[in-house]
Amino acid sequence: MIDSASDEPALSFEVALARLEKIVHRLEAGDATLEESIDLYTEGQRLKQHCEGKLAGAAARIEAIVVGSDGRAAGVTPFDAG
Repeated sequence: MIDSASDEPALSFEVALARLEKIVHRLEAGDATLEESIDLYTEGQRLKQHCEGKLAGAAARIEAIVVGSDGRAAGVTPFDAG
């Protein structure tokens, strides 16, 4: 379990996602007490936000190569997911 939100920035996307998947499986199994379920859900929410932030950061860094009329690379444009 992640002790605080301050521990999350150090987590890689893959580690955070793996932990989130374990939380989901545990909650779906229904074998946690009510208090444990609440704690797991809270941690899961933080991990979800962490993963979304990592994905948004990665998308912002992706750039598309612009090809000029001569077929050569003419520059880059920011990623547009829309």
